[in-house]
Amino acid sequence: MKNRNLIIAVIFLSVIAILSSFDKKETVFLNEEKTVTIKNNETKEEKNLELEEYIIGVVAGEMPASFEIEALKAQAIAARSYAMNKINTSNETYDLVTDVTNQVYITTDEMKNKWQSEYDYYYEKIKNAVLETQGLVMKYNDEIISAYYFAMSNGSTEDVSLVFGESKDYLQSVDSSWDENVKNFTVETNITKEEFCKKLDISCDDIIIKDIKRSETNRVNEITINNKKFKGTEVRSLLNLRSTDFDIEINESIKITTKGYGHGVGMSQYGANEMAKNGSTYEEILKHYYNNIEISKI
Repeated sequence: MKNRNLIIAVIFLSVIAILSSFDKKETVFLNEEKTVTIKNNETKEEKNLELEEYIIGVVAGEMPASFEIEALKAQAIAARSYAMNKINTSNETYDLVTDVTNQVYITTDEMKNKWQSEYDYYYEKIKNAVLETQGLVMKYNDEIISAYYFAMSNGSTEDVSLVFGESKDYLQSVDSSWDENVKNFTVETNITKEEFCKKLDISCDDIIIKDIKRSETNRVNEITINNKKFKGTEVRSLLNLRSTDFDIEINESIKITTKGYGHGVGMSQYGANEMAKNGSTYEEILKHYYNNIEISKI
């Protein structure tokens, strides 16, 4: 009888322990096969991929394969973290789409078309970067982060609140002055006044620009053109500019000068490559661009 009572007590305590573990709201990351469901926005096709195979396709689509190996490793971890964050929050039949709406994914056929005779070399290089960081993600307060990244900064990254309206301690502005050494850091674009006015839907009788409000990183937050107020992100989108660090000069035509390329939040890919050239490891790169994060296995 004593043994029977002991067994019942052990079973009871085990059940309590299991129920208690559910109360901790542990995050379930992937199914046992570690797959991700992606959707092609053009074809509307959905398919399942093994996670690391997907990350290879993202690194190939998002970062030049000629970049330093430590930069490619940093990109792999950023892409995996971004994907896992989306997987944990998706309410759709798919986890991510394959274009810039989330992060670009390309197939091996697209890689062959992109790299031609260098396909084998670049594929192995990217595969090694992914597999050498297999399963690694960035966490903040024990949660996988929303790992935004972009092409090239204007010398600093931007606070996420000014671009996406979110509040995340790990996505604050940091120095990225390495980008200033990169080709096409500053780009000039000329468009006609008519095209400028049409795209902004403003009168073209007399173009008056005033009340330019910039962030601490010199990106345009707000600007008034012909008494119409715009967000800097709106102007960038409407005029298809490289960044929100822009200056507009009105002459016979409109000259727009931009610095950097992309939304400016998170890791600068060209900055990461410059850091890698200077000897930084992928961990040093990621911990520079994402504040107070930890890198760990999923």
